[in-house]
Amino acid sequence: MDLRIFTEPQQGADYPTLLNVALAAEDLGFDAFYRSDHYLVMGDSDGLPGPTDAWITLAGLARETSRIRLGTLMTAATFRLPGPLAIQVAQVDAMSGGRVELGLGTGWFEAEHRAYGIPFPKEKFGRLEEQLEIITGLWGTPVGKTFSYEGTHYQLENSPALPKPAQRRVPVLVGGHGKSRTPRVAARFADEFNIPFASPEDTRAQFARVRAAAEEHGRRADDLIYSNALVVCVGRDDAEVARRAAAIGRDPQELRENGLAGTPAEVVEKIGRYAEAGASRFYLQVLDLKDLDHLELIASQVQAQLP
Repeated sequence: MDLRIFTEPQQGADYPTLLNVALAAEDLGFDAFYRSDHYLVMGDSDGLPGPTDAWITLAGLARETSRIRLGTLMTAATFRLPGPLAIQVAQVDAMSGGRVELGLGTGWFEAEHRAYGIPFPKEKFGRLEEQLEIITGLWGTPVGKTFSYEGTHYQLENSPALPKPAQRRVPVLVGGHGKSRTPRVAARFADEFNIPFASPEDTRAQFARVRAAAEEHGRRADDLIYSNALVVCVGRDDAEVARRAAAIGRDPQELRENGLAGTPAEVVEKIGRYAEAGASRFYLQVLDLKDLDHLELIASQVQAQLP
């Protein structure tokens, strides 16, 4: 069972803060450090000192960590052109010695596009599909060969398809709640399917759709990893749970219902329910990035109890 730390830096975190979390995650035995790809704060936070770029952050962490995997949930396809993104991810993979993973999604937060002058196209899903075709096509083109592509949204002509990632294949994550197109895209391109902020029951149903789509596409359903992203709030007792919930502006009972919250025993039990639904990996959305004791508690009292 993999536990990964998942951060939301647009809520207010500079690079040193993210580095501290990543180093703590590595020291405590977590499998990976992931971050969102957003440029605008959500909710009531002031967002200070301002946003950080996902792939610039991961480039820095690639040189300052040694073991943990590094990735995005999810890079927004609207933020980047597929050719340059393939170059960026390949370069960060080389900088990390082959520890990078790419989560790629459509992009959805229109306000951040308006705030930073990024076009927000009406048709986004087709762009995501073409980006996945291009990025995986560029990486898969043999050295010395060229890659061309003629799509509705993107065209590439005689690309040298360089540089190559350090890994033979950079793991690609696709995720979401869509019932038809999302499973089909995951079946074509994904090494991992992630469903964010879903109940065990909804998780089971969505995983079943993705498994069916994979087999329809000629893949073994078990070739994919199936994962959940859930907010985490763990305390040794109810008072500590309440304190940590208050620090992130959430209600303890709501967190227990919709996330992985409560005492270590409660969280281990709920992880078991998601595991029964098919999940083997969890992205723990940590919202208070200054509370490194929280990570230590999860590592020693939750992770230690998992198979």
